[in-house]
Amino acid sequence: MSHLDQYLHNGELGSVLLIDKPVGLTSFDVIYRLRRWHGVVKAGHAGTLDPLASGLLIICMGKETKNLHRFSNLDKEYVGTMELGIQTPSFDMETEVSERMDVSGVTIDGLKSIFERFVGRQLQMPPMYSAVKHKGKPLYKYARRGKILERKPREIEIRELVLTGFAPPTVEFKVLCSKGTYIRSLANDIGAALGCGAALTALRRTRIGAYTVENAVTLEQLEATKKANEPRSEEANDYRIPA
Repeated sequence: MSHLDQYLHNGELGSVLLIDKPVGLTSFDVIYRLRRWHGVVKAGHAGTLDPLASGLLIICMGKETKNLHRFSNLDKEYVGTMELGIQTPSFDMETEVSERMDVSGVTIDGLKSIFERFVGRQLQMPPMYSAVKHKGKPLYKYARRGKILERKPREIEIRELVLTGFAPPTVEFKVLCSKGTYIRSLANDIGAALGCGAALTALRRTRIGAYTVENAVTLEQLEATKKANEPRSEEANDYRIPA
């Protein structure tokens, strides 16, 4: 039995893994695969990633699930891309474009000025396409039936918001934010402030607290190592967090 396989096999004793989630899977899909591969019943993640987003997931398994709060409250860092001049019901590309607008008046200086306005504590409205519950059901189930419900804004903090690229209509950015921040909503709000609309087209979580995606392992690497039943290379990153 390999070092990795033994570690995961003993997950009920408590394990914390850094996983690099690919685009296309839900956060629960990752949990399900780990449970199925290694026979671990209890597992949870510290911070959901949408299916269209990739990047760092912190997975707690076995007895370590009781310590999820250690990671859930940490700040999160993302790099992302938004497209100006479009709007979608989900604020990203999960749904079809519902409106197109002219972006010819947007300048890099104007964009930087808008970015500065979004730094700091603020109230953010959760999107209808989200897992926030209303009467026991996630909002996205109402949204898919065409219903728009009143929601309560939540206090968040954008600690850093940096413009890293601008080739109209594409905007690239990096953001450091508090827990509970919807980057889709941030993109939508920036588009509204610019007067031309915007939707998130790509998102990658690069850091949670001090834990970075560079030290994470992919599901393919986990599966390959398990199948090969060989010790993990000494050159591989250490994706485990000591309990």
